[in-house]
Amino acid sequence: MHPAQPQPVVQIENGPDYRENYSNSVQLRMSLWDFLLTFGIMRQQSPDKVTIENFQGIYLSPQQAKALLNVLLSHVQQYEAAFGEIRLEPQAGTGPVQ
Repeated sequence: MHPAQPQPVVQIENGPDYRENYSNSVQLRMSLWDFLLTFGIMRQQSPDKVTIENFQGIYLSPQQAKALLNVLLSHVQQYEAAFGEIRLEPQAGTGPVQ
């Protein structure tokens, strides 16, 4: 039996190109090798026209996509426990949920 390996210390640093943005649109494509999340801003100029301006695409391995799914699910459940259910249907006067 091998002795337990000590866990490495994880240090998180923001690189020089790090940016924070707001997105109200996320599109997803996948292939055998990866997932592509494309983030953008959706604007509804009129009742019959919606424009989505994409600003960032992020590729994830299938393993990282599943890890992200688990982390998001856990955090959404914690959020809803604290603040109530997140409803996905649009509110009056707002555009479609994507």
